[in-house]
Amino acid sequence: MITRRTLMAAAGMALGGLTALPAAAQETVKIGLILPMTGPFASTGRQVEAGVKAYVALNGDTVAGKKIEIVLRDDAGVADQTRRIAQELVVNDGAKLLMGFGLTPLAMSVAPVLNQAKVPAIITSATTSAIMPQSQYFVRTSMAGPQSAVPVATWAVQNNLKRVVTLVSDYGPGIDIEQGFTNQFKKEGGTIVEAVRVPLQNPDFAPFLQRVRDSKPDAVFVFVPSGVGSLFMKQFTERGLAEAGIKLIGTGDITDDDLLNGIGPAAKGVITGHFYSALHDSAENKAFVAQVRKASNNMRPNFMSVGGYDAMTLAYAALKKTNGDTDGTKLVEAMKGASWVSPRGPITIDPATRDIVQDIYMREVKEVNGELYNVEFATFPKIKDPNVK
Repeated sequence: MITRRTLMAAAGMALGGLTALPAAAQETVKIGLILPMTGPFASTGRQVEAGVKAYVALNGDTVAGKKIEIVLRDDAGVADQTRRIAQELVVNDGAKLLMGFGLTPLAMSVAPVLNQAKVPAIITSATTSAIMPQSQYFVRTSMAGPQSAVPVATWAVQNNLKRVVTLVSDYGPGIDIEQGFTNQFKKEGGTIVEAVRVPLQNPDFAPFLQRVRDSKPDAVFVFVPSGVGSLFMKQFTERGLAEAGIKLIGTGDITDDDLLNGIGPAAKGVITGHFYSALHDSAENKAFVAQVRKASNNMRPNFMSVGGYDAMTLAYAALKKTNGDTDGTKLVEAMKGASWVSPRGPITIDPATRDIVQDIYMREVKEVNGELYNVEFATFPKIKDPNVK
């Protein structure tokens, strides 16, 4: 017979050892959602939360006989807070699964918590290749940054853009993406004229763009975090690079769906590679976009939002496969090899790396029905992280 004293003792053990309460005792499965809801990366949190809510609205809040409860916590984009919150969610709230993590350092910070508690964490946003080996309990539904860079490199050479300057933000994802593009571009026979890295905290791209213009390449390949894409585009236009015949290509972060209309006409004609466009033509995406717009004052979902949606898809699929068993190791095993048709298209969780395998689309910014959209025109299927062999 389980007494109150026994339960108190179990709670004390959880506090000391980061061990979650027994799954059999829980009819409700708590999922801890850790996102930057305030601070400079709040748009990421807002989008991921919208994706999570859209999935629940379209699919219900029960799976495998268990009720799903989302426990949202704001880490403000600060890694120390992310780790503390993860620990509190597991120990105090009894969360059986975590998801979110808007930036690489935030995801990295929770690895020790996952390893000790044996609780899975689905990454909805962070993209650096180095994250996944930090814990066997990480699974990713966003992307590995270089995935989107490799098709852009192939497309560039195929379209006679053979001399390119790379310009990336100088932090983990930027370096990963630079490497992915450069390796593929050289393999295809292209030449990197110059590799420019911009300090992450420096909002002024003008002097770096002047270096690009002086190098007279066929194109500049760009990665900057989505939140500063509009500033980059403005300065690209002001510096007259397009008039100088320099083509702008890059990953989809620079033409983020959420911000694209705010960037304005300067974005027209920009070619990017990415895993999602709000205009992706499928029944799954139309339902997803409609639900997000309905529930969030007509907000257009972006790639962060679909990362949240697919994290919930994966969580539900894993719980179905385990018949509601929330043992962390069993859940991760159930996630390996999972495949489904997302609003972005067909995706798979690589059983060897727990990372996502997905189609990457080449897109051009065009005006559609009075709004700017990333219009897909070519597909590179089943792309893995090229930085992981």
